[in-house]
Amino acid sequence: MADLPPFQTLIDEHAAEVMAVLRGAVGREGAEDAFQETFLAALRAYPGLRDARNLRGWLVTIAHRKAIDHHRARGRAPVPVAEVHEEAFNDPDPADGAIWNAVAALPPKQRAAVTLRFASDLPHEEIAAALGCSPAAARRSLHEGLKQLRKEIA
Repeated sequence: MADLPPFQTLIDEHAAEVMAVLRGAVGREGAEDAFQETFLAALRAYPGLRDARNLRGWLVTIAHRKAIDHHRARGRAPVPVAEVHEEAFNDPDPADGAIWNAVAALPPKQRAAVTLRFASDLPHEEIAAALGCSPAAARRSLHEGLKQLRKEIA
């Protein structure tokens, strides 16, 4: 273990610089949240830190990662719009329509598993949570649905 200064000393010495890095990386609006996340992550990792020679660099690295997390989260956030326009879906490939019609004819759990996997790109664990079953059962429903689709479409 390294000879670490008290965590409050670390905050006092580097808070302004970390905040400046975050303001530059995420803007004023997101900087305060990212700042808190940075120091929470640092506090969790601080007792196990083995090298105290470059604490400033260590904090700036954590801040940089929190800025990346902030941008990833914003990229997934819904964008509000004033009005939603309904448009008819013109499928350029008629086979796609036949596939989704075959999906619609599957038993409910299989239909849901196939739709969640391929239309929503969810992993098995999230499909299981949505279906209220185990990941193994979700995999099985997906497998059985795909097997049935192969028979129907082939």
